[in-house]
Amino acid sequence: MSDKTYPYYLANEAVYANTDLEVEDKHSGELAYRVAQADEEAVEKAIAAAVAARRPMAELPAHRRRDVLRHCVEQFKRREDELVEVLIVEGGKVITDARGEVGRLIETFEIAAEEATRIGGEVLPMDITPRAENFWGMYKRVPIGPVSLITPFNFPYNLVAHKVAPALAAGCPFVLKPASKTPVGALLIGEILAECDLPAGAFSILPTERGASAAFTEDERLKLLSFTGSDEVGWKLKARAGTKPVVMELGGNAACLVDADADVDHAVDRLAFGAFYQAGQSCISVQRVQVHESIYATLREKLVDKVGSLKDGDPRDPDTFIGPLISAGDAERVVEWIGEAVDKGARCLVGGERRGRIVTPAVLENVDRDCRVYDNEVFGPVLVLESFADFDEALEIINDSRYGLQAGLFLRDIDKVHEAWNRLDVGGVVVNDVPAFRVDHMPYGGVKDSGLGREGIRFAIEDMTEIRMLAIRRTD
Repeated sequence: MSDKTYPYYLANEAVYANTDLEVEDKHSGELAYRVAQADEEAVEKAIAAAVAARRPMAELPAHRRRDVLRHCVEQFKRREDELVEVLIVEGGKVITDARGEVGRLIETFEIAAEEATRIGGEVLPMDITPRAENFWGMYKRVPIGPVSLITPFNFPYNLVAHKVAPALAAGCPFVLKPASKTPVGALLIGEILAECDLPAGAFSILPTERGASAAFTEDERLKLLSFTGSDEVGWKLKARAGTKPVVMELGGNAACLVDADADVDHAVDRLAFGAFYQAGQSCISVQRVQVHESIYATLREKLVDKVGSLKDGDPRDPDTFIGPLISAGDAERVVEWIGEAVDKGARCLVGGERRGRIVTPAVLENVDRDCRVYDNEVFGPVLVLESFADFDEALEIINDSRYGLQAGLFLRDIDKVHEAWNRLDVGGVVVNDVPAFRVDHMPYGGVKDSGLGREGIRFAIEDMTEIRMLAIRRTD
């Protein structure tokens, strides 16, 4: 039994209301932390406080918003070892992935601190028509108001950062619902924000039961919903969100294409990383790979050798690459999906075995495209190989998916790069690397069932602000 407890944050203040939410160590399965869980009354108070903070946050000078974000950066750096440890425990992340995510948390807040002082506008020429010769015109961006933020379990720091940091930069009060499986990371961010001189009600971070969470979506006082999670949940929330704008980062079954002129060894190294880092629990994890028939056998052999050498086990061991899935049920599901594909004629070339919450990384070929490991989002360590002969047909196969987040291309022909960039129905195309590549200032998001809108600090700030026009008639 753990005695480590964490409060939730209501209107900037720590509240030790209870210890109702238990958080497991995802590797051992033992109780690691107890977390206060908010009820409907707490959520109502948080939204009311955010509404009251709308004007004070909007009037907060840019340099103060920047300094709040810089304070967070300094504290993240000072407490880096603690942040890494929490991520290993509650997320089951191997230590290299945990250190990488904390590094990205720091970078994301650094970018937001810079962007906080760059939210401007434009002077518009009004004399395009005789009607307006005597007018000056200009616009600026103003905060949209209180925003609702909902985040998933797989990046407990960085996906929170991509919502919280732009909200602070834009001057928007926020209420955040972190994932119940991994709430502690968000609460540590709240602990650091509570040290800052922010208007009362500027932020609330509330792990909640499902029954208490409806207001995060439905309350009309909240002026934007930003959700990251599954497409199944996301579209249901959008239907209940009313008139507020909705930004959604949803699922994917990301594809890669490896053409005949690719550097095979480089492609193998990056595919093994892109498919299996974080045990495949990323919406841009490599899942489907199209390989030109002339290099297919060579790449397959090298990839199977590479994947077979990946070490699984204790997340604290620096040599471990494959850690546990978020739950035993998810591990069972992934193995079931692999078995379904094999029953329909697929070959499992390596991996696919379960030990507790760990699934050994699996490479499959000859997979029926109706199988769930091909058509759905696995969110586990599974990669599907196919060969192709015609580049145009390979692009169409990549597009033949209800998802469209990012795609990767390994090739040298710049004409083909532009052809793919024009034709692929995705939010981003990455050349000579995997779709799991992301820098935190990029416009990031998808099409089709992969979501609506774009994140990346500047682009999130655009969603969290609105244009206010000023037209001045000269009377002299």
